[in-house]
This record gives sequence, C-alpha cells and structure tokens, in this order.
Amino acid sequence: MKIIKTMDKKSFQEIKNKPVNELQAMLKDLRDKLWQLKVDLASGKVKNIKEIKEVKRDIARILTIINSQR
Repeated sequence: MKIIKTMDKKSFQEIKNKPVNELQAMLKDLRDKLWQLKVDLASGKVKNIKEIKEVKRDIARILTIINSQR
C-alpha cells in the first residue's frame, strides 16, 4: 500500500489532469488506507483521528473529478 499525503490546492490541480484509470488506482489506495485507519482506530493504534476525515475528503474529491470527466 502506498502512503498518500492529503491533497492541497496544488496537488488537486495536478490530479484533475490525470486519466481516469490513474484516479481509480488512487481511489483504491485511499480506500485501503481508510479501511486500515478504521481497523487501527478500533484497536487503539490511531493517534491522529483527524487523518480519517482527511482521507474521506480526498476520496470525495477524486470521485468528484472522476464523475465530472464522464
């Protein structure tokens, strides 16, 4: 699993220009990361709960870009 940083304005502009297949790969990685964060939260390993919210927002951003390109 790749480590993906949360998006800022500059990276969001770069992502808008990527093809759909790359966006779908990023989406899969983010969903895997979200699942792992939820598992870690349940076991008490997560120290930064805010990261879960940021990952969810990044997923929503990517889904928005994918749906606007169709």
